[in-house]
Amino acid sequence: MMSATAPAAQRRELRRVAAATVIGTTIEWYDFFLYASAAGLVFGKLFFEPAGAQAATIISFATVGVSFLFRPLGAFLAGHFGDRIGRKAMLVITLILMGASTTLIGVIPTYETAGLLAPILLMLLRILQGLSTGGEWGGAVLMAVEHAPDARRGRMGAFPQIGVPLGMLLASGVLALMTGVVSPGDAFLEWGWRVPFLLSIILVVVGIVVRRTVEESPVFTEIAERKERSSMPVVQLFAKHGLLVLLAALTFAGNNAAGYMTTGGFIQNYATTPLAEGGFVGMERTPVLLAVAGASVVWLICTFVAGVVSDRIGRKKTYIIGWVAFLAVLFLLFPLVNTGNVWLLFLGLALFSIGNGFTYGQQAAYFAELFPASIRYSGVSITYAIGAILGGAFAPMISAWLVAATGTSTSVAYYIGAVMVVAFAATLLLRDRTGIDLGADNEGAQQRGHFVWQK
Repeated sequence: MMSATAPAAQRRELRRVAAATVIGTTIEWYDFFLYASAAGLVFGKLFFEPAGAQAATIISFATVGVSFLFRPLGAFLAGHFGDRIGRKAMLVITLILMGASTTLIGVIPTYETAGLLAPILLMLLRILQGLSTGGEWGGAVLMAVEHAPDARRGRMGAFPQIGVPLGMLLASGVLALMTGVVSPGDAFLEWGWRVPFLLSIILVVVGIVVRRTVEESPVFTEIAERKERSSMPVVQLFAKHGLLVLLAALTFAGNNAAGYMTTGGFIQNYATTPLAEGGFVGMERTPVLLAVAGASVVWLICTFVAGVVSDRIGRKKTYIIGWVAFLAVLFLLFPLVNTGNVWLLFLGLALFSIGNGFTYGQQAAYFAELFPASIRYSGVSITYAIGAILGGAFAPMISAWLVAATGTSTSVAYYIGAVMVVAFAATLLLRDRTGIDLGADNEGAQQRGHFVWQK
């Protein structure tokens, strides 16, 4: 029989879990988006300038994408050990790896002082960021969702999800502070860009302290006590659920490709490249960064609302709302950006952020409900990593190439729209499993009934 103090204790633990997951993912994605924004704003000039202006931009965005290729390796490793030794331990390890690699980016030399060694070092550190990100997300969302009551999984799962727009907001805000106040103009290129990377070490210490206060996921604890941990969770995942991984990854690919218009640095670069250097808009860096930060607030709100709404109407219906919202405004985004007016830029990004939130907020609960308990960390981490490669990995680079090749941003809208349509179709093929029992006792039901053509 449950004691009178148990509900209060459970509520306190849920608050600790919510705080730990949102703080940790905010720090993780601050680091990740900081690199992407810097790639769009300054890395082309600092590390790849000998290639020429347009080529340097494309190469700089390619380094953003290369890290995605290492996400599956990070997901494989974190998934394997997360299903073997627990969710909590992997969360601390991935946070330390991300923080260390980000801080080191703040001290590496540029091409001017170190030649080819500079971009090589930059690439290696970006790869470490990719490994960390590949393992971080799965652990964070499972800690949140597996602690949650069945009727509040979407809401609890939204906490690590809102860490992503919070990370974007923090990265854009710090960069705006540096470009507009602390180190404007040439000072930002000389030294100001380094400061946001160096700040990561402080954030990581805070994140580790918070995360160590959280108890292990109750689902993993139950599996461990029963000694039912899978010895090869990744092998079991692909042997039994390969098609599920592919379709679920495609649902994320649509969100990721669209989201990386801002989080991958493309819009920042597109809007700020001077007209004299072949740009189309030529706005100042600081107002663009502030507009991105403002749109991140809209993204954050819609992400949390989507998680809450999905508990009431189901994950699948919430996704459909998101895809419709995305497609409705897709061809308005670039005309608004092309005006060169910061308020219209913000309007375009804010409208875009509605679909971004409603195809993201419920994803933590959605992915957790797709996979059996014994291989769940591997399932959600690897699916997320594959979706990121298919969708967002090279979206900024492809977009930059399309603009250079066609001379118009409309080609980018068609490209993103095509990825969204595929993701929409994949969403329709998967069955809504909102509220399914996630416990170790229910592995049989968790193993089947994922697709609309199955009973």
